[in-house]
Amino acid sequence: MKKPFYNPVEEAKKAALEILIHNSRGPYQGLPRTAGWGYPEPYTRDLMVSALGILASENEQLINCLKKVLETLAQNQTFHGHIPSLVHDPEDRGASDTTPLFLMSLAIFRRVTGNKDFLEEAANKALTWMEYQSPSDRVMVAQLPTSDWRDEQWVLGYGLYVNTIVFAYLCLFGRNDQAEQLRDMIRHFIILGEKQSRHVHEGLVVPHKPYYSLWSYKIYRNERFDLLGNSLAILTGIASHTRSKQLISWIESECKNLREHRELAVDLPPNLFPYIRPEDPDWRPRYETYNKPGEYHNGGVWPFICGFYVAAVLAAGMPKLAEKKLVALTELVRPARGNKLSFGFNEWIRAKDGTPQGQDWQTWSAAMYLYAAKCVEKGQILYFDKKNR
Repeated sequence: MKKPFYNPVEEAKKAALEILIHNSRGPYQGLPRTAGWGYPEPYTRDLMVSALGILASENEQLINCLKKVLETLAQNQTFHGHIPSLVHDPEDRGASDTTPLFLMSLAIFRRVTGNKDFLEEAANKALTWMEYQSPSDRVMVAQLPTSDWRDEQWVLGYGLYVNTIVFAYLCLFGRNDQAEQLRDMIRHFIILGEKQSRHVHEGLVVPHKPYYSLWSYKIYRNERFDLLGNSLAILTGIASHTRSKQLISWIESECKNLREHRELAVDLPPNLFPYIRPEDPDWRPRYETYNKPGEYHNGGVWPFICGFYVAAVLAAGMPKLAEKKLVALTELVRPARGNKLSFGFNEWIRAKDGTPQGQDWQTWSAAMYLYAAKCVEKGQILYFDKKNR
């Protein structure tokens, strides 16, 4: 008798679904927990990112749970339209990415479920809030440091990641003129030199590089590579098809160099590189404790971001490489800090030795694995229109 064919991706998908169901009810108003044990709270950004995988799972229980999360966020939305950082706590405010993530996830939820008018009032309030987040009143939004998902990372002004989410929801809500204006602004070169002409708008294109910079604001900028922001730039269609291919090839080449210098131990990219070191001008003393080179937001390998990267590789027209990276992601989510877990789906992995350092059974790690796997299996990108790419 032949042994049954062993498929590690199917095994990981099963484990990811088990984690999402396990985490679907926590101690705060019955809302989902952010990780299996370490984070009982329902963090808004984690759950809004997880919406992609939850909807891809087609699991009715999880989709109903997501509906409750969206409804609770709408109930706790501020008078002006801002979405709180904790789903259940209207007073926990100040994040730059929770409102755009809410809009993106709500729009995708509407499309998948067919409920076109779901939370219409909350959507309109959130859209209005976001219009006032642009200092130049030209669509591109700005943020304060440590206000997005990187609470230990200094991102100032026009950040790439948040603006890719803004572009995504503008497309999903059919606000095509604004989306096109934002894409054009992102595609401008960053400003070089000590002066800015009032007729020149800062952008995020790095001269002589295929990727978009981490952030820029007037004469200030940070040209380090942001994996999440650039992956979303490919998925949403901000990056052209030609640039997308060049960008993926550049990432793979740079990661090869990192491995050769023993700065990377896995076959997937860090969230940020080059790593910020104590001698660098953008190093901050607090990083010595919380954000060392190759760790956490300073170059840690985050499974949820790698899920976006796998999908971005596919969107760039490299299906074989996407399959290879999905296999690498399958191995990345195996290690656990806890005992007797066949899959850890940990929060983040230390780049230099590949060991898990965060919380096991992280909701968005499991969800984005399911999203990436579904995209690769279907050979298409879910929820982001091909015409935008």
